[in-house]
Amino acid sequence: MAEETKREVLGLKPKGDLIREAEERPLQRNPAPALALAPAGLMKGDKCEEPGPDPKPAAAPQQPTEEEEALIEFHRSYRDLFQFFCNNTTIHGAIRLVCSQHNRMKTAFWAVLWLCTFGMMYWQFALLFEEYFSYPVSLNINLNSDKLVFPAVTVCTLNPYRYTQMKGDLEELDRITEQTLSDLYKYNSFNTLGSHPRGRRFCSPLPSVLVYSWFPTPVGFQCNQNKSDCFYQTYSSGVDAVREWYRFHYINILSRLPDSFTSLEEDKLGNFIFSCRFNQVSCSQANYSHFHHPIYGNCYTFNGENNSNLWMSSMPGVNNGLSLTLRTEQNDFIPLLSTVTGARVTVHGQDEPAFMDDGGFNLRPGVETSISMRKETLDRLGGNYGDCTYNGSDVPVKNLYHSKYTQQVCIHSCFQESMVKECGCAYIFYPRPEHVEYCDYKKHDSWGYCYYKLQGAFSSDRLGCFTKCLKPCSVTSYKLSAGYSRWPSVTSQDWVFRMLSLQNNYTIKNKRNGVAKLNVFFKELNYKTNSESPSVTMVTLLSNLGSQWSLWFGSSVLSVVEMAELIFDLMVITFLMLLRRFRSRYWSPGRGGRGAQEVASTPASSLPSSVCPKLPSLASSLPSPDTSPTLTAPPPAYATLGPCPAPSSLAGASSSVFTLEEP
Repeated sequence: MAEETKREVLGLKPKGDLIREAEERPLQRNPAPALALAPAGLMKGDKCEEPGPDPKPAAAPQQPTEEEEALIEFHRSYRDLFQFFCNNTTIHGAIRLVCSQHNRMKTAFWAVLWLCTFGMMYWQFALLFEEYFSYPVSLNINLNSDKLVFPAVTVCTLNPYRYTQMKGDLEELDRITEQTLSDLYKYNSFNTLGSHPRGRRFCSPLPSVLVYSWFPTPVGFQCNQNKSDCFYQTYSSGVDAVREWYRFHYINILSRLPDSFTSLEEDKLGNFIFSCRFNQVSCSQANYSHFHHPIYGNCYTFNGENNSNLWMSSMPGVNNGLSLTLRTEQNDFIPLLSTVTGARVTVHGQDEPAFMDDGGFNLRPGVETSISMRKETLDRLGGNYGDCTYNGSDVPVKNLYHSKYTQQVCIHSCFQESMVKECGCAYIFYPRPEHVEYCDYKKHDSWGYCYYKLQGAFSSDRLGCFTKCLKPCSVTSYKLSAGYSRWPSVTSQDWVFRMLSLQNNYTIKNKRNGVAKLNVFFKELNYKTNSESPSVTMVTLLSNLGSQWSLWFGSSVLSVVEMAELIFDLMVITFLMLLRRFRSRYWSPGRGGRGAQEVASTPASSLPSSVCPKLPSLASSLPSPDTSPTLTAPPPAYATLGPCPAPSSLAGASSSVFTLEEP
């Protein structure tokens, strides 16, 4: 009663009226600090702290406004991302997908149109990429004019050895050939092949058989060791059959000769070449090199790689080239092997071997042959743009010629490797590998059968030589055209032959068939260069892609960056959604959705006091007569995990936030 009297004296309402008004007064929003009882997500290990005596009100955390943005932000859904992209992108037509959203027909029309345009553009992109990765090339033709290096010119005698020198080795073969010609054609070759006793017949000790008739019939050359299989070749000409048969046995005889066995008389340049001039200057011994061919005999290469100073052509025309006067008599030729008179010539590069069989042609006696040349170069693109090799190092065939790589060098080397592998010996017309012998039927009795079988496989490319031997990336070739005229003329032949005989100390018996003249020169100094270049480069590809992008969407490179950003945002949003679902399902108790549900379902009475603070009674929170009239509220409890039990005096209050005011 004393307390009530004291309150009346001070002009305050009784305590019971204050409590009743507080229970009946509706809750009001006040910027003053309030007591928050709403459950907040407290991480595992965090605890609510009990307010101490006379606590100071804590400042409320500042909430971010709409103007404030984080360093990295992502959209909450695919819809928000799509709307943002369509409203802000520089790609034409994208904004129509969202600005017409109230008109579904327009939205559907623009969506279909936009997708069709997008598909057409990427279809064009696919065609451009397909063209680029097919690596097409363009052929560029340039016409240049400059001083030219004169090519190498090789001339051969068409007779490998003098018959008098080889007569002893060929005696047995000639007798068998004579007997065969006599049996087939009743031909007496006594005067041609030399005299020998005719009283007995010679049985052929050679492992080959020659059969011929007036109609194309098989001619057997070789059989295997057990005679179960033989090679047959069909000829319609008896001359060709006899020459091939003779040539085969001649190869066996050559394989027995030592490497140093050559005709010393023919090795002298003056016995074959009467005169040599280049660019109106006489040739010297330093301008040519010599080698011996098994069929074409002594060969001389002018301006080859061994020449100290390569010849240069600064003027075109017959007077500014190479001019040769050759001896073409056949008074001592092998009759069954050398059936052609004249000489053989070929033009090639300095660092390339002379393939007389592949690129040469014959010179006719008593005729001046003028060969005009035009130089052409071809530069191919290697790598992805074509199958070519720069130096042959990537070709699985060993270069037996030890010269510059050419496709002919590789093909001949490939056949020789197959010959050594299959037949056990080397073919005499190609370079011999180390520690390998040339084929001879006295040592390799069935090599002929193996050779002809291998030759058939080579011609049909079953050996794979044409596949292995790639084309060179850089090729220099000479286009030749020949002209012929009678030389010397009827009015000048007497003094010409007389001068040649006196100059070379050689008496020409058959004047017209004893000499030939050769001129090799550049027709013009203009030469053609063919070079390959990529048809579609990376710059061309990017230009075409940009043209297609601008055609269909009217945008630029930055629009491509926007598309990349859209794809990146889609990936991030998808990742975050999957991560949220994973955490809600598989995260440990106390975290994620399941942990929150377990904590929420726990009775409040079982929670420790350190987790849920005790709320003071309303009566104790009322001001005492000794305090100031201004009433204060306890600090808000932001760290509560769940609803704490309310005191009995607040049983009627249903809100989690309330405000105490001064009466």
